[in-house]
Amino acid sequence: MAARTITLDGAGVAAADIASVARHGVRVRLCPDGLGRAAAARAAAEEVAGRRAVYGRTTGVGANRTQAAAGDDHGVRLLRSHAGGIGAVLPPEQVRAMLAVRVNQILAGGGGTDPAFAVAMAEALGSGYLPRVHEFGSLGTGDLTALAETALTLTGERPWVATPDAHGGPPAAVRPRPGDALAFCSSGALTVGQAVLGWDQIVRSLRAAQVVAALSLVAVHAGTEPYHEYVHVRRPHPGPAAVAAETRRLLGDDRPVPVRQDPGGPAPEARRLLGDDRPVPARVQDPFAHRCHPQVHGAAVEAADALERTLAVEINAAAENPLVDASAGTVHHHGGFHLASLTLALDHLRLAVLNTAHLSAARLSSLMDPAFTGLRPFLADGPDGSSGLMVLEYSASSALAELRARAYPASLGHTAVSRGLEEHASFASQAARQTLDAGRAYRLVLACELVTAVRALRGRALSPATPAGEAFAVAAAVLDPRTGDRPLTEDVETAAGLLGRLAEI
Repeated sequence: MAARTITLDGAGVAAADIASVARHGVRVRLCPDGLGRAAAARAAAEEVAGRRAVYGRTTGVGANRTQAAAGDDHGVRLLRSHAGGIGAVLPPEQVRAMLAVRVNQILAGGGGTDPAFAVAMAEALGSGYLPRVHEFGSLGTGDLTALAETALTLTGERPWVATPDAHGGPPAAVRPRPGDALAFCSSGALTVGQAVLGWDQIVRSLRAAQVVAALSLVAVHAGTEPYHEYVHVRRPHPGPAAVAAETRRLLGDDRPVPVRQDPGGPAPEARRLLGDDRPVPARVQDPFAHRCHPQVHGAAVEAADALERTLAVEINAAAENPLVDASAGTVHHHGGFHLASLTLALDHLRLAVLNTAHLSAARLSSLMDPAFTGLRPFLADGPDGSSGLMVLEYSASSALAELRARAYPASLGHTAVSRGLEEHASFASQAARQTLDAGRAYRLVLACELVTAVRALRGRALSPATPAGEAFAVAAAVLDPRTGDRPLTEDVETAAGLLGRLAEI
């Protein structure tokens, strides 16, 4: 496990922190103040439930809200009845993300859950023992099935699953107290955790896409006037301006490269920036895939930033129903568990990513075209009729079709459950899973473009002394240099694995 430790305090945990815990095994510690808030909320909830009806503590849930809870085992029965998740068992990183989010939310001090549950979940994260959680069961108004499965594992009724890095043993069983069941399950922690992982994957790909797009730009000698600062000062959307500035950095210059050229070849300044002394075809302006990259990719960057802000709210939220106000000694029945804001932010991001992925596929096509590179069609080598990288257009388009399907807005869904009492749902859980799938497809589209851009740069003997040139050197060092017709699956897989490194250049 990594030596780094993140403090969960119920107040200042970021999406990147949750991703580090889930994906990289970063350890967690619990803030004493957060544990104090959780304990205070627990005591206040018990006190209030002793003098008035409190949903889920003294009553049934859903349409059973008007019925008094009978028996001391009401909470355990509630957990057992709601542990009805179906579908595939979730991978460890998604379960880890859920646990980290739920711990942090409990420490926000609004649910009235016994803080012993938070301590046990933190121990599970440290030991590598996880609950067995199924993918389907949430509508975006609380991950009831996933959290009921988790709670039964914490209380000892369900077995722990040992991950490959498990050590020691699982946490000791937590003894549930009256009222703990709904307080623990009234959360979208799994959905938020999955959304964090989808956001993290896409943000890394968006950064890498900047580098890949710059390599394609150099490979086809596209003009950089669309990236000039003046263009973006006059229409100052933050995302496009940031994308343009990053492209200028990658190209090693903040000035426009001349694109209207004399018949004898490119202007000296263009040759210097592009690292090429050979004539290239003159283009007054380039296709949208290069010319509109700041606008389209910038919109995706803005959508990712917006989602990050929404995630920060959800990770640190006290949104359980009922919400305990320990300082006032009361509870509030409410709908703050509804994840409409998260669903819309996720839908926005997927639609924005789809649009920038379209440009990636279009750049790939231009790299195959002799009119843009001066090389053979499809960057082929060998006998006439060789296919070169032709099939990558098909593969990228297939991945793009998957991304397009996953971009369908989950927020368009509708249902009414529990005898019509709960007549709206955000479907945030569906949006989160779609975002994870969309991120995987987008990564493959970019990988196809990267393979193609590197071959084009090799074919033109271009290796500029710029950050983009550094990225080319990194990619060229590991991508197969053979240009004859051969299977390309491993090339794309290798390129996909490089995207993380390119994102850091």
